[in-house]
Amino acid sequence: MNENKENINSKENEVPVEEEIKVTGEKTEEKAQEKEPKKTRAEKKEERKIEALKDEIEDLKEQISTLEDKVAAEKNDYVRLMAEFDNFRRRTAEEKLQLVGSAATDTIKGMLPVLDDCQRALELLKESSDDAAKEGTALIYNKLMGYLQSKGLSPIVSTGETFDTDFHEAVAQFPVPEEEKKGKVFDTVETGYMLNGKVIRYAKVVVGI
Repeated sequence: MNENKENINSKENEVPVEEEIKVTGEKTEEKAQEKEPKKTRAEKKEERKIEALKDEIEDLKEQISTLEDKVAAEKNDYVRLMAEFDNFRRRTAEEKLQLVGSAATDTIKGMLPVLDDCQRALELLKESSDDAAKEGTALIYNKLMGYLQSKGLSPIVSTGETFDTDFHEAVAQFPVPEEEKKGKVFDTVETGYMLNGKVIRYAKVVVGI
């Protein structure tokens, strides 16, 4: 009877193995936590500041990237505008030169009939005995021709030259016995002129055939 009581008491005092392991684990964790240093309020506050600074740095990086993109875009716009302005300035300068050149060409072309009249007058005065008229007409012609030549005017040499449609305008044909004269300018009816290397009036000529 006593033995049965002792067995019952020993069973009641026995702790299940699982509960014992659990209790042991909890105690181990409590000891580990006790060993870990607890963070002070100052340390936690410092960590929050660091995190805030990190976030602020990231924001600043994004702002810098955005500003760099804007600067690059504005620089491209500036370069493009400068190129367009340079093209506009060059085009305007060329147009002005063309306008001035056109005006000069028109003015000189308008004076060519005066040269023609002077040339005809000189031809007629060759048989005249009026030396004063010869000298006066020659003086006017030479001064006018000298001024126009200083502006780039030059007569087209035609008589005896091979007929060239780039410089000559055939107004008539004339049969010539010499083979070497065929296809060449036999006579010049009206002198042609060039201004700065460009034909402003074709020479009207008679071509030998």
